[in-house]
Amino acid sequence: MAKNSKTFSFEFFPPKTDSGLENLTSLAQKLETVPAEYFSVTFGAGGSTQQGTLDTCKSLFDSTKVPVAPHISGIGSNKESIALALQAYKEYGFKRLVVLRGDLPSGYGSKGDFPYAIHLIEFIQNKFDNYFDIEVGAYPETHPEAKSPEDDLKYFCDKFSAGAKGAVTQFFFDADVYFRFVENCAKLGVEQPITPGIMPIMSKDGLMRMARNCGAKVPSTLIDKLEKFDTEDDLKKFGVEYIASLTQTLLDNGAPGIHFYTINQLNPTNQIINLID
Repeated sequence: MAKNSKTFSFEFFPPKTDSGLENLTSLAQKLETVPAEYFSVTFGAGGSTQQGTLDTCKSLFDSTKVPVAPHISGIGSNKESIALALQAYKEYGFKRLVVLRGDLPSGYGSKGDFPYAIHLIEFIQNKFDNYFDIEVGAYPETHPEAKSPEDDLKYFCDKFSAGAKGAVTQFFFDADVYFRFVENCAKLGVEQPITPGIMPIMSKDGLMRMARNCGAKVPSTLIDKLEKFDTEDDLKKFGVEYIASLTQTLLDNGAPGIHFYTINQLNPTNQIINLID
């Protein structure tokens, strides 16, 4: 990392048990030495994991020296519940936020007070007088619910006008996808950093399932290669090498850093990092 002077950040989800939280804390302490620019913690829409997010953020804050960035999503939530969550983050000293629209939880009939991320960004800026440094999400291959790529790009760029200071992309498996997206954003005046999000490959079925859920395209050449492996160990070894090569290409060609979706596991993220110059 000293060679290319880029930054790494790591995303976790709130564990459901005390032992899971202890394991995550130990994992974060290992990743702290990378070094990590920040740790982010995901958030359940409609209040489903808000307390879990706060508890996890507190644990990471107390046990590491790495800044912690809670995720917050607005869909399915009201202004009162969001304000309470934000106030708790502020009181604990969390200044960086990852602000997302989020997915509507099953059984919710209303999108709530924040149907889109930009509404939540504007609320946070106004309610907390620009206290928080806001990161947003990006879909380099177009959001699955977007009317068109052009509309999706415009709405994404509007988030920066509303106060976002940076963005992290959904995962992808082709570096050209990222660079085309950044170039198109620059044409619309975006100067803020857009950090590529990277998902390690754990299994073929898991990869395809997550890609479908997130609207990410898996290159046919990658699918063909994954189908050739007879053992799980061989597939994981290939996955580490493939993602490490993708990450190296991104860093070598101007990406400001890498955001890892760790799935709360040290490996293969750590193995990927060890292969990067």
